[in-house]
Amino acid sequence: MKRILLFLGTNIAVLVVLSVVLNVIMAATGIHGIQTQSGAINFQGLLLLAAVFGFGGAFISLLMSKWMAKMSMGVQVIDQPRSQSEVWLMETVQRLSREASLPMPEVGIFDSPQMNAFATGATKKSSLVAVSTGLLHGMGKDEVEAVLAHEISHVANGDMVTLTLIQGVINTFVIFIARVVGHIVDRAVFKSERDYGPGYFITVIVTEIFLAILASMIVMWFSRQREFRADAGSAKLVGRGKMIAALRRLQAEYEPEDMPGQLAAFGINGGKGSGLRKLFMSHPPLEERIAALEAMR
Repeated sequence: MKRILLFLGTNIAVLVVLSVVLNVIMAATGIHGIQTQSGAINFQGLLLLAAVFGFGGAFISLLMSKWMAKMSMGVQVIDQPRSQSEVWLMETVQRLSREASLPMPEVGIFDSPQMNAFATGATKKSSLVAVSTGLLHGMGKDEVEAVLAHEISHVANGDMVTLTLIQGVINTFVIFIARVVGHIVDRAVFKSERDYGPGYFITVIVTEIFLAILASMIVMWFSRQREFRADAGSAKLVGRGKMIAALRRLQAEYEPEDMPGQLAAFGINGGKGSGLRKLFMSHPPLEERIAALEAMR
């Protein structure tokens, strides 16, 4: 329930902010709406709307990602280590960050019996690396070190920003094309002349759903490639054997719990899948990741 309320609240807030921004930009540029006075498409206005909501939504989500992670996953940031385990965790992240030429990220722990971890944050200087209690208790130190190196590699590779840019481009494309299709259907099929009728809005919704499904496949493909890179980065930081051992340990785990939004793309364990479901997975299957590491030179 907490995650649902956070999701609804933040999305409503984002829509309000982006609506205000769009109106300000339109007033400043003299662009008025997505239709001309004759009822034709105002491509400048439509592109502006699509870009503001497409990129704006993606970047606001990125800026809020660390706060959302702490709230939705219940991450407890370690300010002062209270146990030997937390001391080791902080020292390991500090060492790996130094080796990856990164500023020290915030380090946190979230309560979950599942073995998982994630990295998030808008920039390399404001990142967060968090691990589950299940991972700390279920893995050996070498394996946990490999997982931490994997998450540090995500930060070093700039994966959060890269996927945000990809998501922004795709969001813009979906919003723009859906409204062009809606306009054509409304004029050609429903014979509207000026104001859009119900046919336009129904067509836009159906088209957006269809395009969003296709778009998610593209985003998830990029996410899976980034996962291979993060595995390779971990292998370079701590050794291929440790990363392979960590992945093999994950193979024995149950299906991991879902993590909200962008966090799923940067978790260590993306679950199991095959066939059509594989196209929508943020992570490659563990056996493919292990095979890629074994093939590394």
